[in-house]
Amino acid sequence: ASPDSEMAVFGEAAPYLRKSERERIEAQNKPFDAKTSVFVAHPKESFVKGTIQSRESGKVTVQSEAGEEDQIFAMNPPKYDKVEDMAMMTHLH
Repeated sequence: ASPDSEMAVFGEAAPYLRKSERERIEAQNKPFDAKTSVFVAHPKESFVKGTIQSRESGKVTVQSEAGEEDQIFAMNPPKYDKVEDMAMMTHLH
């Protein structure tokens, strides 16, 4: 049985619990740079994705999806989205 058919027991909730096989393959092939991809603390959204633009004298400049913030956290590659076992993740926050 395919992994997608195993999720059928969860009905409408299945897409929120695990990515489809196609989505997992796309995530694994998506370009990702662990050295520049980060999460940025955000007062309303908790965390938003950001990209490190520069590092100078202990200061990091980050372009985020929602504006400027001051606290950054390492980001996991897209292949870990909706991963079922958090022990497999590279970064836990």
